[in-house]
Amino acid sequence: MKVKFNRSALQDALGLVTSIVPSRTPKPILQCLKVTAGKEAVSLCATDTEIGITFRLGQVEVVQEGQAVLPAAKLASIIRESVDEVVEIEAAEATIHIKGADSHFTIYGHEAAQYPAVPGFDGNADFQISLATLQEGIELSVFAAAKESTRYALNGVLWEVKGKKLTLVATDGRRLAKEVVNLESAAAAELSKERIIVPAKTMYILDKIEGDKGTKISVKLVNNQIVFASEQVVISSNLVEGNFPKYEDIIPRDNDKKMSLSTDATLSAVRRAALLANEDSKGVKLSVEKGTMVFSSRAPETGDAQIQMSIDYAGKPIEIGFNPQFLVDVLRVIKSDRFELELGDADRPGAIKSGSNFLYIIMPVNL
Repeated sequence: MKVKFNRSALQDALGLVTSIVPSRTPKPILQCLKVTAGKEAVSLCATDTEIGITFRLGQVEVVQEGQAVLPAAKLASIIRESVDEVVEIEAAEATIHIKGADSHFTIYGHEAAQYPAVPGFDGNADFQISLATLQEGIELSVFAAAKESTRYALNGVLWEVKGKKLTLVATDGRRLAKEVVNLESAAAAELSKERIIVPAKTMYILDKIEGDKGTKISVKLVNNQIVFASEQVVISSNLVEGNFPKYEDIIPRDNDKKMSLSTDATLSAVRRAALLANEDSKGVKLSVEKGTMVFSSRAPETGDAQIQMSIDYAGKPIEIGFNPQFLVDVLRVIKSDRFELELGDADRPGAIKSGSNFLYIIMPVNL
């Protein structure tokens, strides 16, 4: 195999492909990439056995077709530090030569036949979605998924497909984010019966795909896997096993204290009030009364903070505590200038709404 790459394009591709390469593994070959050079394009493949990526690069000059398996971290470092516009990679068996105008690296890889198979995208899509729409949905949901949980279903994002709507739901048991997005065309009716839980790691990788406004993602379910494809990239992922909570049961229906708040002003107030919160005080208190909301925290050894904000509210007063980081997380991803806050009793979950498609449920904390 012998290929001349546009270094910048190769570096961009490596940024996505190497994101799934494990830093530690009992199988050293999984720390490598498989490079396949065809007549007109080169494919870069990586897998950690749970997620697979194939990236098709067209900005290449293929001098000799073939395959090579080479260490991902070493290749990425060499390409990142290179100052050349064009980089040549040549492989003979498991020896790889990477050449620039004034540089020549020789690194050792594996036989191409030893690399695990990475699924492609075969047949027709079950549905299509705009990349921009999907990534907006990801950003408004995945942040609420559990980072570590023995309930594996909480480590993923639930996909519910009905007609031309896709509902994305994530929860860690203390908060829940739900966003509804539009599909490009109606999905098959049988998909509405599926409980699809996509790993959070896969969602973050999908959020890294680059494309323009017209880029579409084709989606297909195959056994216990889900496969995504754009013109350049194919991503395959195992689905998360387990039962996702019946999230509809925890959505409050009777919160009667409703107010419209400025997203930026509230984010600033929460951040400032949280400066004096600690593990003992656990959270930030929201004190709401006619025309005013006060964000406060208190730590016995450091002092207390009070941030006052004028609001349009004439309902009953309430005091309620929340984990400030859970508020910061949601306020950072809301795109609109204002959002709706709905509260009930001090021991009941609060709800944050933005537009007609986004809902965030947050459990209170005792202060």
